[in-house]
Amino acid sequence: MMKHKEQRVGVFVDVANMYHSAKNLYNARVNFKEVLRVAVAQRKLIRAIAYVITSETTGIPRGKTAEKSFFEALEKQGFEVKAKDLQVFFSGAKKADWDVGIAVDAVKLADRLDSLILVTGDGDFAPLVSYLQENKGCQVEVIAFSKTTSQKLLEVADDFIDLGKSPTKFLIRK
Repeated sequence: MMKHKEQRVGVFVDVANMYHSAKNLYNARVNFKEVLRVAVAQRKLIRAIAYVITSETTGIPRGKTAEKSFFEALEKQGFEVKAKDLQVFFSGAKKADWDVGIAVDAVKLADRLDSLILVTGDGDFAPLVSYLQENKGCQVEVIAFSKTTSQKLLEVADDFIDLGKSPTKFLIRK
């Protein structure tokens, strides 16, 4: 896939998806700074947005002070951080995802981007990828762990970077 310096890129990071994949596969944390560097690949970064869930129970990382420090670290690494609270229902069920928010932001920004980079393995984004390619003329790249990435998403993406192939580069051991 062609990547050149004049391409305008946007990076959209599903932090919870990446956090839980790294934790479950490698018992480690994602090096988001390195992920951003590789995603941009010396192109023109227009926006980098990290979507996070706020709650002591999300485990990203635990505790309000640690959570705040983590979000501040993402900002220092070049991300705009968008946060929303974990929803806890009366039944005790919990819901925490940014799928619609990420999709809306991607569609809103697509006219100003040549390439959108989705940092997630969530197959729910496959229709978004197809829409951006077919209707906005964007190339769409996916960065995630192949072991936790939907086959549907892999099939529609223009390019895929497997974080699992370079764990020492993309992971921080606990």
